[in-house]
Amino acid sequence: MELRGYQREAVAPALRGRNSIVWLPTGAGKTRAAVHVCRQHLESRRGGRVAVLVNKVHLVDQHAKKEFHVLQKDFRVTAISGDTSHKSFLAIVVKESDICANLDTEKITSAQEELQHLQSHVPQPRKQYNLCQERPQDPFGERLKKVMRQIHQYMEMPDLPQDFGTQVYEQRVVELEKRAAETFCRKRRVCALHLRKYNDALLINDTVRMIDAFQCLQQFYAAERDMKDPTEQFLTATFEENRTSLQALAGDRRYENPRLGKLEEILREHFQPLGASRGIVFTKTRQSAHSLLSWLQDTATLCGQHVRAAVLTGAGYSNQARHMTQNEQQDVIKLFREGALNLLFSTSVAEEGLDIPECNIVVRYGLMTNEIAMVQARGRARAENSVYSVLAKANSREVSRELLNENLVELMERAIRAVQAMPEQEYRLKIRELQRVAVASWLMKEARISERRQLHDPDAVYLYCVNCHMAVCRGSDLRTVEGMHHVNVNPNFGLYYRVSSGKLQFQRTFKDWEPGCRIVCNGCSQDWGMEMIYRQVKLPILCIKNFVVETPAEKRRYKKWSAVTFPIKEFDYLEYCSSTSNQSF
Repeated sequence: MELRGYQREAVAPALRGRNSIVWLPTGAGKTRAAVHVCRQHLESRRGGRVAVLVNKVHLVDQHAKKEFHVLQKDFRVTAISGDTSHKSFLAIVVKESDICANLDTEKITSAQEELQHLQSHVPQPRKQYNLCQERPQDPFGERLKKVMRQIHQYMEMPDLPQDFGTQVYEQRVVELEKRAAETFCRKRRVCALHLRKYNDALLINDTVRMIDAFQCLQQFYAAERDMKDPTEQFLTATFEENRTSLQALAGDRRYENPRLGKLEEILREHFQPLGASRGIVFTKTRQSAHSLLSWLQDTATLCGQHVRAAVLTGAGYSNQARHMTQNEQQDVIKLFREGALNLLFSTSVAEEGLDIPECNIVVRYGLMTNEIAMVQARGRARAENSVYSVLAKANSREVSRELLNENLVELMERAIRAVQAMPEQEYRLKIRELQRVAVASWLMKEARISERRQLHDPDAVYLYCVNCHMAVCRGSDLRTVEGMHHVNVNPNFGLYYRVSSGKLQFQRTFKDWEPGCRIVCNGCSQDWGMEMIYRQVKLPILCIKNFVVETPAEKRRYKKWSAVTFPIKEFDYLEYCSSTSNQSF
């Protein structure tokens, strides 16, 4: 395997056995250089082993099939993702992973003598700002804000700021909902949940189409809710009173989002009927990715055979939109690589490492991210004469952030050069100092967590339904299965919940358990978690965010079980099976 001059320069210390961080721009062939280092390591060390770590599942398949397959003839190469028992490695090659921060890195290497050679082989896309203006009128958004003001009046909170349609307002109502849950103020908590959904609709309206925002609200109000609650009755009636007018406004094209018109111009320019363009439109959320695909399919100038589009989003769970399975991700990437698809609407999942040499247009659609995400997204445009477009409102925060990112990239480059220029002894001392501080901080954090976990007797801790405030169990009723699943082992707990019809389906299978049905509060239908079938035993898994935890010190709402202030025993399968009764609540 032949390396280019700048690649040889960058990996030279690694080939001499020195731990290195290779700093090269996207598209410069870092993976190819890593393959070369792996080959030398395996050939020069009897019984040598190598692990190549990446931080996205789709990159495992890409590297195994596209780059590291050249080692298959002489070595045993396998692709691993998810849980694995392969833990014995003698060498670790790290690519695009934060784990490199914990290595004893002796050298940060880059192309210096071969810089001109690098620049001639790695073309950079042409950057352009495609700016649009604000909507001249937004009667749909104004109607949503009018409803939100009505809800404010109903809550009797005149001092609550009304900066609707902003991230700041979202944070404010999230905090309001949390505090209302902890003080058992159901009226304010339910209002805060509905206000957040209206704020989501305003954000969607600002990003994509009015009809997408309307459908978001319509789906929310179609969900099961406790209609015996007077607050739910008021809020549902308020939406129904405004439904017809909102739907009519959402269908009025005079008030449509100017961003979409600008995106249509860009795509029409690059995706001609006889052209061979391939592109990625990056957007913030799964919701907006799906909405953009729906918009494209409804746009006459873009719905021909010359634009073959799909969505690519993350595999993690979200309450916003359905996640993609890893197999679905792989299928979409494969079709895009082969040209059967030529346009992706993607979240950040495609920013890192996706190597499609034919990709010639990247659009950042209304995004405000850091400089690393900017560089990664720009690096997806690999073809000659590529275009990197920033589509945003004129004079917006997105434009300001993009300009700031450009300055930060320049500062980052200067900082790396300064580190490279440090005398070796000074560099080693600095690394050792940083490592000592990191270890000390980690030990302190672990000690605080352990101490916090012993603050309260689990028998003096109570869990309440976050919605109807019914006390449902004690902390002493809880156990952990495999150190991560928090279950209730009190047989009387079954009186407090009911199961939904149909088992939950996960993409992966598990060794000792399988998912059962979703569980909800018997009194108010609040989601609580799910049942697990563990070695033929049904156990309810509780999601901590759906409960208020009362200790002798306070009532509090937690996001994660790891933050609670009482110990939880590990589940004992034999003890559970042999016991005829547990302590009742």
